[in-house]
Amino acid sequence: MKIEILGMGCPKCRKLTGIVTETVKELGISAEIVKVDQISDIMNYGMMITPALAIDGKVVVAGRIPSKEEIKQWILEKQEK
Repeated sequence: MKIEILGMGCPKCRKLTGIVTETVKELGISAEIVKVDQISDIMNYGMMITPALAIDGKVVVAGRIPSKEEIKQWILEKQEK
């Protein structure tokens, strides 16, 4: 599983990175966590607002920091597929 944090390094982006890292550790799963901080790469996702979170190439949230529970749910849904 590949989890991408889309953002250019703002405090919200850093907070989202921390929450995602904690969530992955709590779930005990193997996931590649990648920061996407180049504006051109972020725009390739069609995002004009950050932070955003993509799981396996699909943006699941943008413009806000989701709760740890939301992130867990998205990860578990992806694992079921």
